[in-house]
This record gives sequence, C-alpha cells and structure tokens, in this order.
Amino acid sequence: MKIALAHKRLDLKGGTERDFFRTAEGLRDLGHEIHLFCSEYGVKPPRDTVAHRVPVLPLGRTARLWSFALFAPTIIRKYRCEVAVSFGRMLKADVVRSGGGSHRGFLERLGREGGSPRRLWQRLSPYHQSVLTIEQRQFQSGRYKKIIAVSEEVKRDLVHHYSVPAERVVVLYNGVDHRRFHPSRRENFRSKIRERWQIPDKSPLVLFVGSGFRRKGLDLLLSVWSAPGLSNACLLVLGDDARMRWYKARARALAGGRIVFAGRQEDVENYYAAADVVALPSLQEAFGNVVLESLAAGLPVLVSREAGAAEVLSGNLIEGIVNRIDDREELAGKLARLLERRADPLVSAEARRLAEGFSWEKHFDKFAALLTEVCELDRRETVS
Repeated sequence: MKIALAHKRLDLKGGTERDFFRTAEGLRDLGHEIHLFCSEYGVKPPRDTVAHRVPVLPLGRTARLWSFALFAPTIIRKYRCEVAVSFGRMLKADVVRSGGGSHRGFLERLGREGGSPRRLWQRLSPYHQSVLTIEQRQFQSGRYKKIIAVSEEVKRDLVHHYSVPAERVVVLYNGVDHRRFHPSRRENFRSKIRERWQIPDKSPLVLFVGSGFRRKGLDLLLSVWSAPGLSNACLLVLGDDARMRWYKARARALAGGRIVFAGRQEDVENYYAAADVVALPSLQEAFGNVVLESLAAGLPVLVSREAGAAEVLSGNLIEGIVNRIDDREELAGKLARLLERRADPLVSAEARRLAEGFSWEKHFDKFAALLTEVCELDRRETVS
C-alpha cells in the first residue's frame, strides 16, 4: 500500500511524535510505501520513506494549527496515496489515530481541577477553541472511515464526547521493544546506575519516568513519601518539568536525599534495571508506554486507573492499580506492598510474560491489517 502518515512534527521527544516515527518504520518494514506529511522535521525521516512538508502560517500556534488542519488533506490528495492516517488535527483523513483522547475531555478535567478561572480562560483562549472546532469537524460522519484508539478509555472518551459509532473505533494498544527492555540488564546496570546517583544498593527503589510531572502524578508520589511503609524507600525521577526547582525543593523538604532527580536520560532502559518498582500515578494518561516498558523489564508497576495501560494488567499485577488516585492511603499502601514483593521472582516472571504479548511487530501487523480493510472498503464503494 501507498500510505500517507500525517502529523504536525516529526520528532523523537514527545510520546505521539515517537509513535508517529515508529509507525513509519514499522509499516515500512512490512513492505509498504510510506509518505510523511509534516510541517516541521525535528529529526531526519526514517530511511526509505518519502518526506513532504506541509506549509503553515508562521503567526503563532493557532495559525499553525488551522493551516495544517486545512492544508494537509489537500496536499496529501495530490500524491494519490491509497490511505491517509492522521496522528493529529486534520479536517479529513481515512484513519484518525487518537493517542491522547479528546481535547474536550482534557479541558473538562482541567476545568474541574482549576475551577471557574480555568474554565473562563479555556472559553476565551483562541487556541483551545480552535482545537475544539477542528476536533468536532474531524469526528463528523464522512470525514473519517476508522478511528484508532490506544485504549478502551480513549474509545469511551470519543464515543461520549463526539457520539462516534463504537464500531468505527478500533482499540489498538501500543507495543514495547522486548530486546531493549529486558530483565537481563539488571546484572550489568543495577549497581552502576545506583552508584552514579548515590542510591544504596539495598534500598528499595521506585522509578518515575515522564515529563509534565503534575499530570503524571509526581505530586501525589511526593505527598506519600513520608508514609511509614515508604520510610526507607528511594525515588528516582526521570524527566523534565518547567517547575523543576519547585519539585526539587519540595522533595528535599519531604525526604532529604531519598528522592533523586536525574533529568532526561537516553538510556532509560538501564534505569529500569536499577529499580524495584515503577510508579505512574497519572491524573490523566491515554495509555502510558511506561507500563509496558516496566513489565518488559520484569518490574511490577503502580498505575492509576486513569491510565489506559492499566487495562492490560492481569493476575497478581492488578494489585498495582490505584482505583482512587486522590486516596493517599491507598496509594501509599499499594506502593508499600509492591516493594515488599520486590525480590519475588514469580512477580518478575509474570510481568515479563504479560509484556511479551505486546510487541511492536504484532502492533504493526494489526495496524496494517486495519489499513488494508479501509482500502478494500474504498474499492467496494467505488465499484458499487
């Protein structure tokens, strides 16, 4: 198939950007002709793909948003691709991949947390109102054929806010690199990483991975770090945040040297090798690749019910799901119990076994099968 993949930016920094890049590689490796349509290229396109630039108006993010949404479908049509897949905001595409749920749902959650001032700001913001307008048109009947949701939670969100037919939404969980994230790394990197950040070898270690700390739940983790069951545990934080100074100051006040901020790390797989448990108590998370990476590394994960990846947990690993993220007692208690079982080889084996069902190879096979289905539907409609 000749496939068009569209997103505002090609990069490896954000979650959607990485998934976009990885999808281009995965579908290319299955033998398809991949054309990329982006307004910005932060990194070199994957080999053997064709890159096209979508012109946008350089007049602020609202102008860029509208111009990409309008221009991208028109430019894609010129290249006669068999199927077009949108990873972002476009007024029309054959397949829309929703990696973060609806913007309307996102604003509603922010409005509940921020109260009247936040809701007023949202109503007055040209950018947010533009996103809502584009999103509403994007999910209108006739503007798409299929929607890919990264979790059942995202599917429910789209059906609820835009009344899209449930049968048009396909849930396709992300995959994980089983070779990069593997329990065997512990032998070589557990002590090295701990020595680098001055974490005692025998101390229970919880790993937090992600940027945008508040949404990912770091505030909640810090608030329970003085709980009795966590008095000897260390927390290693990977990622960035605009309020980094504030977080570091609060961490020092709460737990002294037991909370360490390591910033962004390219070799994140080696940090999993140093940890005993991974925590992702997100306030909102469409999926959460961190969960699959943790499982592949043989680690149990504490995850909020709000994270889409919580849906994949089964067996003993369900014990790590926090049902009420605002319940500090539940959060601290479940984290303490996970740490108590950190040396249990059965837990590690169960985590790894579960992750092996979510490979990127299987993900792209299903992705390609869906695109083939859409193309065949087009052919039948053309013939009829």
